[in-house]
Amino acid sequence: MKKRTKIIATIGPASDSIEQITSLIRAGVNLFRLNFSHGTYQYHSEVLGRIKKASRDTGLIIGVMQDISGPKIRVGMLKEDFILKSGDHIEFIKDDIVGHKVSDGRYRLSINEPNILSQLKVGEYIYMYDGIIRSRVEESSDNGVVVRVENDGMLSSKKGVNFPNTKLGIDVLTQKDREDMVWGIEHGVDYMAISFVQTAKDIENARDILDSHNSRVKLIAKIEKFDAVENIDEILEASDGIMVARGDLGIEMPYFDIPQIQKMLISKANSQSKPVITATQMLLSMTQNERATRAEISDVANAVLDGTDAVMLSEESAIGKHPTLAVKTMVNTIQGAEKNYPFYKFSKFDNKDRDDQIDESAVRLSQGLETDGILTFTAWGDSARKIARYRPTNPIYAIISDETTARSLTLIWGVVPAFYIKKGGIKKMISRVLKQGVDRGVLDMKKNYILTAGDPVGVHGTTNLIRIITKAEMKFFLKSYTKSKS
Repeated sequence: MKKRTKIIATIGPASDSIEQITSLIRAGVNLFRLNFSHGTYQYHSEVLGRIKKASRDTGLIIGVMQDISGPKIRVGMLKEDFILKSGDHIEFIKDDIVGHKVSDGRYRLSINEPNILSQLKVGEYIYMYDGIIRSRVEESSDNGVVVRVENDGMLSSKKGVNFPNTKLGIDVLTQKDREDMVWGIEHGVDYMAISFVQTAKDIENARDILDSHNSRVKLIAKIEKFDAVENIDEILEASDGIMVARGDLGIEMPYFDIPQIQKMLISKANSQSKPVITATQMLLSMTQNERATRAEISDVANAVLDGTDAVMLSEESAIGKHPTLAVKTMVNTIQGAEKNYPFYKFSKFDNKDRDDQIDESAVRLSQGLETDGILTFTAWGDSARKIARYRPTNPIYAIISDETTARSLTLIWGVVPAFYIKKGGIKKMISRVLKQGVDRGVLDMKKNYILTAGDPVGVHGTTNLIRIITKAEMKFFLKSYTKSKS
């Protein structure tokens, strides 16, 4: 049984060779993530070239997602590590200094976004080192704040800082991010993941950059801030999909709320036909070990059953000892979970326009007639995405005319970007699709299929046709194709 949930793997030192990339594709990766928090343009260009070569060599369509690093807030350089005890005090000051110990139990440091300090109020929390060190603001002044540390821990230079109670009035796109986006546009990435999104405006600002370059790159909003959860409806409307980035989200919000927040975010994305990625520490122990923990396997399986379009590997594939094995473990877990998958989600969606109703009808017909697949002509991928949200048991074969649309569909649950077809009359195009499918072994002359299309072909948002391709019709169209060639 082929998996329907897609797999994203992050490229890094453990996986950036052509041999390893090819191995990951053969193991089941659908899309690669380039993390722009690390690496040079030359490095990413070389990796992108290897991904494209591996895609050609394997004959498999592979997408690429560029992860834009965003304004990660960090402590500055420290003279030495701070060995902190509960009850110690830290002065966060606006001046750019080398952090140091002032006296017993008192320390002083700076951060890379000092203007944030003006927005902090007494009683608000500051978390450091990925949430390991918790502190609370006790004093606020023009030059910064003083916090009281609430648990023991060691703080090193450049560690991350989170402000879960504070609305940060900063642009989520730095100058570096804007330059990185232009690089991504010029090099043909398929998705860009925007970090630390708080409102729809953050996505709209990123979209302006794409529009100024006439780019069709899709935007994924990383949901890792409290504000993003509060504003999820407007963010979904503005974006092309979301990522449930559970690392920072687990710091911004109570960790015990994360499972329910994950389910809510996935459900909302499904309802809007927007792809959703579940990420962070999914098989983290496999960074070192050959076997995942039972808890990790359950985590992946539950994300699949929640309805995620894709699950993502980070450290596991970027710096781990067993990247290919991690992908195979994920494939096996997905396939196991999908044996008990809640297919045919008809009752969950009420925002149905005409195209939605046609797509739902196609899925219902496929279910009732027990067909073996749904073929959909889709110029921009919208029809395939809308059909996918109903989660049919059958594969969804996307019929496209350009590679950009094909690669964008590598993220969508259950969709196989299977056919490249030149535009023409609808009957000729159906004949070409069926001939191509039978010749490649994708379609079976003895099986029945559902087909959706828009007539005229290639006009965005005009799905208006459902056709049942019976065994008899299959023979008719194949015969028509042969006659047209003679």
